[in-house]
Amino acid sequence: MAFYYTIDNETESGRRTARNLLALKRRLAEEIPRRTVTDTLLLATWNIREFDSAKYGTRTNEAFHYIAEIVSHFDLVAIQEVRDDLTALKQLRYLLGDETWDYVLTDVTEGTRGNRERMAFLYDAKKVQFGGLAGEVVLPETRTPGGIVIPRQLARSPFLVGFQVGWFKFMLCTVHILYGTATAEDPERIEEIKALSGFLVKRAKDRHAWAKNLILLGDFNIFRPTDVTLRAISDAGFVVPEQIQQLPSNAARNKHYDQIAFWAPHLERQLATLDAGVFDFYELLLRGEDQETYVEAMGEAYTKKSDGAPRDEAGKKRYYRDWRTYQLSDHLPMWVELKIDFGVEYLEGKSRPPGSPPG
Repeated sequence: MAFYYTIDNETESGRRTARNLLALKRRLAEEIPRRTVTDTLLLATWNIREFDSAKYGTRTNEAFHYIAEIVSHFDLVAIQEVRDDLTALKQLRYLLGDETWDYVLTDVTEGTRGNRERMAFLYDAKKVQFGGLAGEVVLPETRTPGGIVIPRQLARSPFLVGFQVGWFKFMLCTVHILYGTATAEDPERIEEIKALSGFLVKRAKDRHAWAKNLILLGDFNIFRPTDVTLRAISDAGFVVPEQIQQLPSNAARNKHYDQIAFWAPHLERQLATLDAGVFDFYELLLRGEDQETYVEAMGEAYTKKSDGAPRDEAGKKRYYRDWRTYQLSDHLPMWVELKIDFGVEYLEGKSRPPGSPPG
């Protein structure tokens, strides 16, 4: 659960926050499985838009409470677009309970395409154990016919971390793949996905790999499940369960940007039946019909353009639509539930003579 101590019920925004949190808690309980202590892992990925920037004004206390409530329903969340200033991430951790929740993250990715972003994993440390493995993925160099060395680094450095939950030991790699051009199969995007997916599978197969299970998740900027971009993940050897492939994850619910893929030979049966989803918070929060409610929070920029000219009603609507994505996000959290208690299977194996087939 998240904590609500900073909600001020002497203000209308505070009372609205409390009312919306009650509705949000009910909806989350309906759509997302209940967290367990030892049986399952609730894993999510969420690109929280420019977390945090002042492009449309900083996030309100109200927005932080909504984000914290959503995150609190998972055990481990990969977060993309964490910015160089960690104030927002620390505020989120505080609302979750900084004595129990922890995070591990990358340094800032420099360069125009890196956008000064970080990758982060936020997790409930009472349940999830950081395994000691953590590193930004560095792809091997290649050589041109003339012998020139080319470092094949991605625009934003992927982040590979080892975790253990109960019996389940796994490597988790989060990405924010290059968007490039507004086309479904941008060549650079395809190349990034191919290069990274192939490298990770090779690493997972290595006899010195930290764990036998590898999960690749994050924002791949995939438009449709039939695109080459998604096939590039599966062609490398990853399994993207059908349940996940059919889940659009952007706010408009028309793109399949986010994905969760598995290279996990021991989870084949589980992947066929896993529970998965995308949580659409805009059905409850900062809805289209709530525009007038947030006029004060949006400030003067809602009514006036940067040159001082007044916005017409269509312009105000567009501004609100964009503003709300900088309060919550333009992506929706995607999640899966994984079984992590393999005690029965382990004991069954121990009960048979070595080399005998499963009974």
